[in-house]
Amino acid sequence: MNITVAGVKKEVADGLTVTALIEQEKVETPQYVTVSINEEFVESGAFESTVLKEGDEVEFLYFMGGGR
Repeated sequence: MNITVAGVKKEVADGLTVTALIEQEKVETPQYVTVSINEEFVESGAFESTVLKEGDEVEFLYFMGGGR
């Protein structure tokens, strides 16, 4: 099936979960990543059970803190 990951169209296996996509994409510090699918945030506890569908648009987001 075809999905878009961070603006790049990719062909992935049917039944791919968010957890498997994170591993496949070699996401750095996956414990700190926030995932959105079609502009809807996915709870980290649901990564294992959330199955991607044809045409989904996935973004990996990192919230940074900082300042002076």
